[in-house]
Amino acid sequence: KDTIPNAQDTRVLGSEIAGLKVPAVIPNTDYENEAKPAYYNDTATPMHQRMEALVLDLQDRLVVALESLEPSRKFIRDRWEREDGNGYGISCVLQDGEVYEKAGVNVSVIEGTLAPGQLRSMRERNPQTANKLNANEEYDFRVAGVSVVVHPRNPYAPTAHKNYRRFEVYRKSNKEAGPVLAWFGGGADLTPAYLFEDDVKYFHQTLKQACDAHDPQYYPRFKQWCDTYFTNIHRDETRGVGGIFFDDLEDKAPEELFHFAYDAGSAFIKAYVPLVAKRMTMPYTLRERNWQLIRRGHYAEFNLVYDRGTKFGLMTPGARIESILMSLPLTARWEYMNQPEPGSPEAHLLEAVRTTTDWAK
Repeated sequence: KDTIPNAQDTRVLGSEIAGLKVPAVIPNTDYENEAKPAYYNDTATPMHQRMEALVLDLQDRLVVALESLEPSRKFIRDRWEREDGNGYGISCVLQDGEVYEKAGVNVSVIEGTLAPGQLRSMRERNPQTANKLNANEEYDFRVAGVSVVVHPRNPYAPTAHKNYRRFEVYRKSNKEAGPVLAWFGGGADLTPAYLFEDDVKYFHQTLKQACDAHDPQYYPRFKQWCDTYFTNIHRDETRGVGGIFFDDLEDKAPEELFHFAYDAGSAFIKAYVPLVAKRMTMPYTLRERNWQLIRRGHYAEFNLVYDRGTKFGLMTPGARIESILMSLPLTARWEYMNQPEPGSPEAHLLEAVRTTTDWAK
């Protein structure tokens, strides 16, 4: 019998699906009808504190939803403090489960001084930022964010990523004057190894509904941004089938953008977790497993070569490397000159990541 290609794992490939049960209700997938938390309209509290409350809330709700599918393990909660005292994080990680090979839901609430490379990168990517930040001046920053990557065990269940954050920049010489710049960033995207078009449409339509509630231009704008950003340029293919992505967002009042971040971050649970439930019990063979590992290799390539969040984290003095690299899969595979057979399901996936599709239609 085929075994999982991992020297530490002797289970028969696919044997885990026999013990899996799809729950009648997945918790926290009905955010539109649930009562809003106290921080949602608490305008008396500074925005950076409300953003901290939001990312902690998003972390807790997603962990509960993901655990509702996993029979064998719970997320470990690893709280850490920066050595310089400038912030903390909570890394929730589940490894070697029956449903999830590796899943991470991380929160970080940190502050510090922008390194020269960070300041240069921020000014180069956005002309408005370049106009507000002097290349010869020192700045401090404050950021609260939640970052999520889920790598299911079953090759038919897609990998997914989510990140929402608020970033504030202060003049080091006059921090009491308030932020010089403050913006929201984030998004969510889907990376299947095997393409189920109905799943992709559902994912995109759910995110579109959250966007449309705030601005009908957000989804088409952020969908195109996602397709452009999450591209492995060296392979001429997107990392997956997209979603939404935005950065440096300050086009509306902070209160309105905060509410958008709440809705979009909550919509991810509704958009993604039911897809895992739908696919996690599908039988598979070593062929599907190996293809999944090859696609994970491409996923790792993007995160290590192009991802701005990874680069920013690695350039931050005192950064917690384990949390930054949490997004990498537990296992991956690189085969020399792998070419799927024409007309195969694997070739169908490649066609999808080498073209642009309006999935929300």
